[in-house]
Amino acid sequence: MKKLFTRLISIGALSVLANQVLAAPIDATLHKDPNCGCCVEYAHYLEDNGFNVTQINHANMTPVKQRLGTAQAASCHTVEIEGYVVEGHVPVAAINKMLTEQPEIKGIALPGMPYNSPGMGPEKKGSLQVLQLDAQGKPTGIYITL
Repeated sequence: MKKLFTRLISIGALSVLANQVLAAPIDATLHKDPNCGCCVEYAHYLEDNGFNVTQINHANMTPVKQRLGTAQAASCHTVEIEGYVVEGHVPVAAINKMLTEQPEIKGIALPGMPYNSPGMGPEKKGSLQVLQLDAQGKPTGIYITL
């Protein structure tokens, strides 16, 4: 009986530890212009949704977008996360879908700065078409509409 009790406690402890590891925040690096307020709002949005965000300011974002391969679908900021790039004010639902499915793409993008996207104003469901970017950073179609 004592062995069974010890094993049950061990299993419970391992379960709690596994849940803590699985719930650990995902690291994200957000590249932005130092004077962009909406980029800061987007960083807060990511943090509010469980991401650990490091913000890096760049006086010129063009070389960053060229290096990361998002220049063909540019917005105001670029995020590196788990080996992918996320360009613009992409909703967390699209990011989580990408991280869960792990498609063979460079990343996803919401070009421009749509007013109704996270960090830009209230979201309007069904109005945001998030694009997928191929290995060269070329938009190849709609990844998800949110």
